[in-house]
Amino acid sequence: MELASQKLRKIAPELDPLRIGTGWKPEDLSKPQVMIESTAGDSHPGSGHLMRLVEAARKGINDAGGYGARYFCTDICDGESQGHDGINFSLASREMIANMIEIHANATPFDAGVFIASCDKGMPGNLIGMARVNIPSVMVTGGTMSAGPELLTLEQLGMYAAKYERGEIDEAKLNWAKHNACPSCGACSFIGTASTMQIMAEALGLTLPGSALLPATSPDLIDYAYNAGKRAVELAYEGLKPSDIVTMDSLENAIMVHAAISGSTNCLLHLPAIAHEYGLTITGDTFDRLHRGAHYILDLRPAGKWPAEFFYYAGGVPAIMEEIRGVLHLDAMTITGKTLGENLDALKANGFYERCQKWLEEANKKYGINITREDIIRPYDKAIGTEGSIAVLKGNLAPEGAVIKHTACPKEMYKAVLNARPFDSEEECLDAVLHHKVQKGDAVFIRYEGPKGSGMPEMFYTSEAISSDKELGRAIALITDGRFSGASTGPVIGHCSPEAMAGGPIALVEEGDMIELDVFARKLNIVGVKGERKTPEDMDAILAERKKNWKPHAKKYKRGVLRLFSDLAASPMKGAYLEYE
Repeated sequence: MELASQKLRKIAPELDPLRIGTGWKPEDLSKPQVMIESTAGDSHPGSGHLMRLVEAARKGINDAGGYGARYFCTDICDGESQGHDGINFSLASREMIANMIEIHANATPFDAGVFIASCDKGMPGNLIGMARVNIPSVMVTGGTMSAGPELLTLEQLGMYAAKYERGEIDEAKLNWAKHNACPSCGACSFIGTASTMQIMAEALGLTLPGSALLPATSPDLIDYAYNAGKRAVELAYEGLKPSDIVTMDSLENAIMVHAAISGSTNCLLHLPAIAHEYGLTITGDTFDRLHRGAHYILDLRPAGKWPAEFFYYAGGVPAIMEEIRGVLHLDAMTITGKTLGENLDALKANGFYERCQKWLEEANKKYGINITREDIIRPYDKAIGTEGSIAVLKGNLAPEGAVIKHTACPKEMYKAVLNARPFDSEEECLDAVLHHKVQKGDAVFIRYEGPKGSGMPEMFYTSEAISSDKELGRAIALITDGRFSGASTGPVIGHCSPEAMAGGPIALVEEGDMIELDVFARKLNIVGVKGERKTPEDMDAILAERKKNWKPHAKKYKRGVLRLFSDLAASPMKGAYLEYE
C-alpha cells in the first residue's frame, strides 16, 4: 500500500526541500509521516506539561520507523476566563481548535496522527478535529493534577470566594486556598469537563486502554504517550480510521460510562458535536434514555468525596467498564485493532490492576489516608445511585430540553413550584444572589447567555454562590440557556433550548411566573402568572401573546470569532456546533 504522504511527494516537488529546511533528514522523507497535534502551551496547567508527551510520542513514532511532525493549537483555560467576558470565548474555542486541526492535516496530508490534549475545550476540539481529518489516529490524554493539602481541589475555590464575599472567612484563608488548589500540572482534579472528556476519549475506543486521566506527573503517562506514537505508525499501515471506531455502539458505551462517573453536563454539548462529524446523531434524549436506570458508581468530586487523582489508582476507565460490563457493547472496535471486550480481558491478564493498586498504596501514604479501590469505584451492586447522573427536562419552558445533573442537586429540589426571577445577564443575577436579593422558593433565570447570545459561557460563579449558601442552595433553582462548569453543584439547570436569543420561551419569562420543576417526571414548565396557576391552554395563549411583543436583543458581538460563532451555532441541545444550513 502506498502511503498518502508518498503520493504527495510525487505531486509537489517543493515538499522535500521545504521539509529538509525544517530539519527533516533526506532518509526521513520516505517514512510514514505522523502529525502530532497538541494543545501544548503556557495557557494553563492542563497544557503546560504536554510537550513531554509530545516528545515521548515522537520518540515512539521514530522508534517504530516513522517521522513525527509537531503541530500546535493551544487552548484557553475556563478557570482563568471566569468573572469577565473572556469566558464567552470558551465554547467557540472548541470550534477554532477543530478548524486548525482540519487545516493542519489537510494542507499537507499525513499518514496518521497522534492527538494530545487535557482540558475542557482542547479535548473535544481535538476529538472533533480527529473526526474531520479521519486519518488513522490515537488520542493521548494529558491526565489530572495532584490534590493540594487537605485534599484541596480547584472546584472548591468558588465556595471559598463566596464565603469571603459574605464575610464568613478572612482574606488569609482565601489566599491559602488560592495558593494550594493547583499544586501540579494536569487537568483540574475533579470530574469536571476536562476529566469527563478524557474519560470519554477512552470510552469511545480512541486511546490506548487504561490511559485516560492518569496523574499528570505519573511516569506511566509518558509510557502511554510513547506507545501511542508506536501504535500510530502501525495504524498508518493498517488503515484503521476513527470512523471505523466511533459508531452508535461506541457512543452509547461512552454515555453509559458518563452515567457511571456522574460526568459533566458539558458532555451533552461535546458528544453530540463529535457524533455530528461522523454523520451520527445523538441528542439530550439519547443521554436521558441511557442514564435512566444506570448505576452511578464513581465517588469523586464534585458530586463525590475524592479528588480525580485517585481515579487511576482505582483502575480508571477499565475498572468502571468492568463494573458496568453487562450494559456495554463489548464488540465495539478500538484503536488497538481489538474489540472493547478483548481489551478488558487483556488488561486483567497483564497486571494492569495490580500496578494501579501499588499506586493507590503510595497515595494512601502520601495523604495519610487509608482507602480502597471500592471507596473510589463502587461495585455495581453497591452503587451510589441507580438513575444515572443527568436528566433532560422538557416542557413549555424548554421544548427542546434543558439539562440538570441530579446527582449534584439537593433532593429537596427534585420537585418544586417556584417564583420566577429573570435576569438578562449573569452579572445582574450574581449581584442579586450575593446581596440576598433573591429568596427561598425563587427560580432565578440567567438568559441571553446561549451560543447565539454571548457564546454560551459558564455560570460558575453564580452557581457556586447559590450552592455554597446553606439556605439558598436547597431552596432555589438556577435556570439558564448558558451552561455550567463541570464542577458545578446544586439546583442548576442549563442548556435551556431554544435559547433566549433565538426567541425561546426562556426569553418570555416574567417576574412572578410560576415555574414547575419535576426531575423524576422530566418536566420544566411555566404553570402560572403572578402566583396564579393557569391551565396549559391558558399558558400557551399567554406565551403566544408575549412572543408577539418580544423583540430580539441586538447582537452582542459585531465582528470577529464570536460574531461568527453566534451566527452559526446550533441549539445547545444539538451540541452548539457550527451549522451551515
